Amino acid sequence: MTPLRQRMLHDMQIRNLADNTQTSYLIQVRSFARHFRRSPELLGPEEIRAWLVYLREERKLAPASLGATIGALRFLYRVTLKRDWSDEDFPLPKKPVRLPVILSFDEVKAFFDAIPGLKHRAMLMIAYAAGLRISEVAHLKTVDIDSRRMVIRVNQGKNRKDRYVMLSPRLLEILRAYWHDAHPRDWLFPGDIPGRPITPSAIRLACNMARERSGIKKPITPHSLRHAFATHLLETGADVRRIQLLMGHRSLSTTSRYLRIATSTVCATTSPFDLLPHPEPIPSPPAAPEYF
Repeated sequence: MTPLRQRMLHDMQIRNLADNTQTSYLIQVRSFARHFRRSPELLGPEEIRAWLVYLREERKLAPASLGATIGALRFLYRVTLKRDWSDEDFPLPKKPVRLPVILSFDEVKAFFDAIPGLKHRAMLMIAYAAGLRISEVAHLKTVDIDSRRMVIRVNQGKNRKDRYVMLSPRLLEILRAYWHDAHPRDWLFPGDIPGRPITPSAIRLACNMARERSGIKKPITPHSLRHAFATHLLETGADVRRIQLLMGHRSLSTTSRYLRIATSTVCATTSPFDLLPHPEPIPSPPAAPEYF
């Protein structure tokens, strides 16, 4: 490990960046340096610009995929190398604004009905019932289910934050049935490797299989269930601030995007088409004469 790489690693550890973030940043900077075959200390804004053009034009990376690259380079040069460079030296491409596809209540039920195994049903139901991220589902422990207070504790979710979410009585019944069947000890959903939790890829696979069985044409991922949780809460009268706390969003603007897809806001406004006077009925054409 080079001294610069070691120094950047120490800077990230001091700031308590997530382990995945640290790994990603080191990979991004290493790829940048290998491309130009020089130490990053000898590279500057022109090389950064050329690297981003290469990733976009040659590697065909989407604008959203460049975020990790730019975040890594900003950290390296501004924090570790203490270069006084502006945001213009790290051009961030504009991301297209996309809204998630939301499942209806009936589609969520049909999806759950298509899950045969109790373990897979429990872990996908908890993603919807509590609005959890896939990594949060995977790292739940049995002690995180507090049936006395009817809450679920989420330990060190995104941005290293703990939070509590509601424990649905119906979900509690499912979890108790699963516990009596599987008897998990430490991790609520253990993986194939002893002592380790289930992997996010295994949860995605279970989700894909259930979608195929359900026959639902909409795309469904574990994160789709989290989107449905927030949207359905909004549609049934929950306020945005409360949903933000349950979702663990850092910014209220992130939660507010569900206002653009909830039927309680989108469909609450009458279309001007419905206010138009009803048109006169179109007269039927005269009957054709009979010749035979």
